[in-house]
Amino acid sequence: MTATALRFGPIDVVFDDTVLRPRLWTLAQSEWAAELAGAATLLELGCGAGHIGLAAAALSGAPLVQVDIEPSACRWAELNAEANGLPQRVEQRCGTAEDVLFLDERFGVVIADPPYVPSSDVHLYPEDPLRAIDGGPDGLDSVRSFLAGIAGHVEPGGSVVLQVRGPEQVDQLRAWLDDPTAPPFQVTESRRYGALRALARLENRRAG
Repeated sequence: MTATALRFGPIDVVFDDTVLRPRLWTLAQSEWAAELAGAATLLELGCGAGHIGLAAAALSGAPLVQVDIEPSACRWAELNAEANGLPQRVEQRCGTAEDVLFLDERFGVVIADPPYVPSSDVHLYPEDPLRAIDGGPDGLDSVRSFLAGIAGHVEPGGSVVLQVRGPEQVDQLRAWLDDPTAPPFQVTESRRYGALRALARLENRRAG
């Protein structure tokens, strides 16, 4: 498969069509995570080509763990870390978060871009790998599963910087998290990047 290269903020990224093509607007997610990181270790879940987490690591100087279930994504993330001089403080782990994160492992900032397109709309993005975008009937199936699975790996008061499909999904997410049975996060801020693009910052409300 033919590889493509592009500049993504402070780094150069190479990828092919086995991973989701980097969207340049998502540099805003890298920048927000870098602002929050301080000395905390970053975790990127569903890293794809690795660009969002690597840019955050380059901007902040923070260490980074990148996780993806797809071997091709792990390979591209590793190659891109090496090409940008970051391998000494960036680690890739291939598998599910449940399988590759240690039980007592905690992160100050988590970066996530889980699938969030409603199943009825995935046909609008024919060039994207289906597994990377299909979020179920309302687009939030993977988001809910991700937050439930990651709750034990976020430091108390730590942040999740999450991509969602615009302000409407932010509101849906906020309503779900108000349920006492939901994971212990609250939406503390959101930023809109058009009708179908938004970032949400979630804070872990669980005490240490």
